[in-house]
Amino acid sequence: MKRSYLLAAVPIVAVIASACGSSNKSTTSAPAATTPATSTAAPATSAATKVSVASVDGLGPVLVNSEGKVLYTFVPDNAKKVTCVGACAVVWPPLKLSGSTAAGSGSVKASLLGSDSNPSGGKVVTYAGWPLYTYVADTGPGTASGQAKNLNGGLWYVISPAGTVIKKQSK
Repeated sequence: MKRSYLLAAVPIVAVIASACGSSNKSTTSAPAATTPATSTAAPATSAATKVSVASVDGLGPVLVNSEGKVLYTFVPDNAKKVTCVGACAVVWPPLKLSGSTAAGSGSVKASLLGSDSNPSGGKVVTYAGWPLYTYVADTGPGTASGQAKNLNGGLWYVISPAGTVIKKQSK
């Protein structure tokens, strides 16, 4: 009888252990990671990570990712190096480089696109030297709820197509 309880407990423990080991899939940023996988235009293995431009109320034209989510700069990255890692990167996921970078729609300047090594692995897309991030609290395209926030060790700002950090408050 005790042996059957022990045998029944083994699969349950295995399921719990595997769920704990996949913390990247259970974070708040998981929906953003699953959306590109369902897109036929930009699968996870695409040749280029696209950066485009969209207009945001109160801020004007700003950089966005392929899903239309606003891209932010982090003031502590002023040395042009990725400094938002660990818990910070859970709240502010970096725009990861997939293949190469490409200017999408709008007035994105291809000459300002680049990448930097991420201390957590891989590369992060940069613009005018600034590593780019999204914000998990942004509810969708055109939302810039992270603008001028002092979170995770520094200030966060959107960036213009000219490569200028926009420091004003959004409406």
